[in-house]
Amino acid sequence: MKQSSMFIPTLREVPADADIKSHQLLLRAGFIRQTASGVYSYLPLGKKVLQKVENIVREEMNNAGAVELFMPALQQSELWQESGRWYTYGPELMRMKDRHDRDFALGATHEEVITSLVRDEVKSYKRLPLTLYQIQTKFRDEKRPRFGLLRGREFIMKDAYSFHATKESLDEMYDKLFTAYSNVFRRCGLNFRAVIADSGAMGGKDTHEFMVLSDVGEDTIAYSDTSDYAANIEMAPVVTSYQKSGETLAELQKVYTENQKTIEEVSSFLDISAEKCIKSLLFKIDEKPVLVLVRGDHEVNDIKLKNLFEASIVELASAEETKEIIGATVGSIGPVNTKIEIVADEAIKAVVNGVCGANEEDYHFINVNPERDFKVQYADLRFILEGDPSPDGNGTITFAKGIEVGHVFKLGTRYSEAMNATFLDENGRAQAMIMGCYGIGVSRTMAAIAEQFNDEQGLLWPKNVTPFDVHLLAINMKDENQASLAEEIYSSLKNDRFDVLMDDRQERPGVKFADSELIGLPVRITVGKKAAEGIVEVKIRKTGEMQEVHKDELAQTIQTIIDSL
Repeated sequence: MKQSSMFIPTLREVPADADIKSHQLLLRAGFIRQTASGVYSYLPLGKKVLQKVENIVREEMNNAGAVELFMPALQQSELWQESGRWYTYGPELMRMKDRHDRDFALGATHEEVITSLVRDEVKSYKRLPLTLYQIQTKFRDEKRPRFGLLRGREFIMKDAYSFHATKESLDEMYDKLFTAYSNVFRRCGLNFRAVIADSGAMGGKDTHEFMVLSDVGEDTIAYSDTSDYAANIEMAPVVTSYQKSGETLAELQKVYTENQKTIEEVSSFLDISAEKCIKSLLFKIDEKPVLVLVRGDHEVNDIKLKNLFEASIVELASAEETKEIIGATVGSIGPVNTKIEIVADEAIKAVVNGVCGANEEDYHFINVNPERDFKVQYADLRFILEGDPSPDGNGTITFAKGIEVGHVFKLGTRYSEAMNATFLDENGRAQAMIMGCYGIGVSRTMAAIAEQFNDEQGLLWPKNVTPFDVHLLAINMKDENQASLAEEIYSSLKNDRFDVLMDDRQERPGVKFADSELIGLPVRITVGKKAAEGIVEVKIRKTGEMQEVHKDELAQTIQTIIDSL
């Protein structure tokens, strides 16, 4: 492709609203442009990268036995009402009405649509298993769209759904697609980890996220320093063994703690460690008030809390709700003499002569002891910490940041039961289909690649996803020798099946070189002063290594370079 006929609007300055490298470079190199908050146009270079990623996804999905289809983005509310998610998905679901006042949603995901399709067409176990997938635009009304393609309101996703007669069949497909996903991200050149995860609004159990390691990732990965254990921090169980101190239980006392609200303030005021404090937080769990206790140096993990109660919605009560339900303000509440349900993290068992709020403004109890002073149900309710024992018994936990690019779920019968998707088994009895769900963020994967592969000059596309293999520059298109040789090389390389971007613009050499570095194609060929001799300069973008090559040896040289990348 000739660059003079391409649409590659590069920028010299970093856009003011682009906070991370991938966003900055994809804008500056002319791959994307923002059309609204969290909504982007993919320019020709960006579209080519997306197509490369999509092709890799298709190859791996097809190899795993999945079949592609295409479903509508516009979904009627009745399907979401059948599953129950119309009421629980939240404000991220973009809802609208048609001219007849009927409710619709723009597809954030397609469990309801695919379940209705298969429900209506598949009636016998003989048609199962069945795995279907699509690559399509999704819509989610993010509260804070940011980081370019990493968190947008409109994005490109591959979503797949499998239907089974047995759990064993689901396990088999889950493993196949787990391997397929690993292959996809490996072929994209990414440094990633597959981690144990939470299914969130999707429902179901047994789920893994594929996380690209990056400091700008919004998710925290907890992983062992000596084994392959890895989990999203929300899902990592705490296996720490807590031991009570041998001190004698003292008498419960109420003390005046004027304006001391936070754990830091209370522990400093009473000259005790945060470990001796009991942090009390009021949650609404499916609208039911529950007091949750963790040690002062720990944080409540609301995902573990949600899973404990098998709840749909878990949220922290507001200051007004806390005052109304407990009778005291946040920072003064506690478990002693509290009449609502109380649950506590396992660490609370080991607290001896601790401190907690007294359910009275500006007062706390000291010498608080669980079981003696209040009754409570215990569970693992806190976030794991760096240095905690690894849940698999090997090593200790370390943290890293990650960008989620893929997610696989075992949904079970969550949707098939709600939507009456059944089949007749070998005995002629109706059974709910067992389902799996598998997603890859295609546009997010593109951004994650850009985030991992760049330097001070620009992007560094891995060979399998690069928009072009070669960037061919003629220093001076007005020079007859350079223009002639550049055209000859352009035609020859295309005949040898290389994808070539030829910079034939009437621009200064400095502009051409800067744009080439910014765009980041794997190999650059520069036609310059030795054009009359048939000699060009070949540069490897990743290493900066350069060599002079005669035109007759150019194709072999480029192939050798690409094979080595």
